[in-house]
Amino acid sequence: MNKKWTASLTALLVGMTTAAWADEPVLKSTMEDQTGVELTVYNGNLGLVKDTRTIDLSRGEGELRFMDVAASIMPVTVSVKSLNQPEGFTVLEQNYEYDLMSPDKLLDKFVGRKIKLIDRNEFQGTEKVVEAELLSNNGSPIYKIGDQIFLGHPGYRVLSEIPENLIAKPTLTWLYSNKGRKSHDVEVSYLTNNISWKADYVVILNDSDTQADLSGWVTVNNQSGAIYKEAKLKLIAGQINRAINNMPQVRYAMEAMAAGATAADSFVEQAFFEYHIYDLQRKTTIKNNQTKQISLLAAEGAGVQKEMLVYGEQGYFTRRYHEQNPKQPVNVYVKIKNSEANKLGMPLPAGVMRLYKKDGSGSLQFIGEDNVEHTPKEEQIKLKVGEAFDVVAERRQTDWKEIASDVYESEWEITLRNHKKEDVTVSLIEPLYGTWQVLNNSHPFTKEDAFTIRFDVPVAKDKEVKVIYRIRVQV
Repeated sequence: MNKKWTASLTALLVGMTTAAWADEPVLKSTMEDQTGVELTVYNGNLGLVKDTRTIDLSRGEGELRFMDVAASIMPVTVSVKSLNQPEGFTVLEQNYEYDLMSPDKLLDKFVGRKIKLIDRNEFQGTEKVVEAELLSNNGSPIYKIGDQIFLGHPGYRVLSEIPENLIAKPTLTWLYSNKGRKSHDVEVSYLTNNISWKADYVVILNDSDTQADLSGWVTVNNQSGAIYKEAKLKLIAGQINRAINNMPQVRYAMEAMAAGATAADSFVEQAFFEYHIYDLQRKTTIKNNQTKQISLLAAEGAGVQKEMLVYGEQGYFTRRYHEQNPKQPVNVYVKIKNSEANKLGMPLPAGVMRLYKKDGSGSLQFIGEDNVEHTPKEEQIKLKVGEAFDVVAERRQTDWKEIASDVYESEWEITLRNHKKEDVTVSLIEPLYGTWQVLNNSHPFTKEDAFTIRFDVPVAKDKEVKVIYRIRVQV
């Protein structure tokens, strides 16, 4: 075989291959090809999608449109691989098609072309069809009909076709090379914005405020522009660092369910790097523009401790106190130990805890809520419920002296009155600063830290107690 004939045959074969590929239709893959999807949602309005599909690909090079991806996809994060033939499939070029179909975009593509205008008169039962050339679609359409120019025209606009370069859904378009068999199990992973999750908790106190039933709910909000059908769902709690995040944040509001729930077939928690993963033990479908709630945990009879706290201020001790209304709020807190011994122990993601209690008729009533941070096991949860109605605190400065330019001495009288039907303990939290010394005191106190003292004061029902102490502060 001579070289000239061989070269001619090679050129012919290459030409045939190129022509054959050019004649190949563009392949499309939709959710119908999907064999599995995994979704990991982070606290920071971010999701990781793993979409696996079985796709038949022609050998050689071709074009594949991977459809039904999230509209909020971050194209630079896309990763593609063939699970069953990793050496045979390669993506040569990728484009993210976001020039989605809309009336204005369709008209833009028809500028300089003929369209039909159909003017229907429903009252007269008539229909008039006008053929017009679309000259411009900049704000308001401009038509040429016959020899005249019309700045707008009545009637429905009818187009002859959908332009090739407009698509109805967000799509990844790949130029690929397939050296393997026809059928590939293709896994596509990418990050998407506009999907988020948060935790909500329901705490139901018993009659004596010593125990509580606690249930947790996960709320997933999907505004990413995609549906995740029968997805394996994982949630990651913790603050991950992101280099740049200029994407708009989705704002939403959702009320937590105020009812008990079982945690069976719910989430299993495990540590992961410096975060925690909550892995749903069943598949779930999360639709686009949907807010879904899933049970996270349930615990019955967890021990709680109620506190009544009155807080002072550092500025009290270096100036004369001229408060016209000396009453101070008596804040009510509930503390819960997140431990196995207390029937809890799962690391709790940040969220809102809402507290309820049954009234005299047995009806459940809302009594307050507070934010809770990410709480590891064996840590304490402290929730502010509200302010006491029947316990009153009044603060009076009974003496004040400026001993030197930076030394002050003052005496305080804090009156506590209990109008409840049971005895209570009220704790006075006094924040100090500088160099301080308590000169005398009517009740014992504990030193919480270098600049905080605490008086725990029992107050019997329908009784009044006065706490008096004198303090010197140097600043």
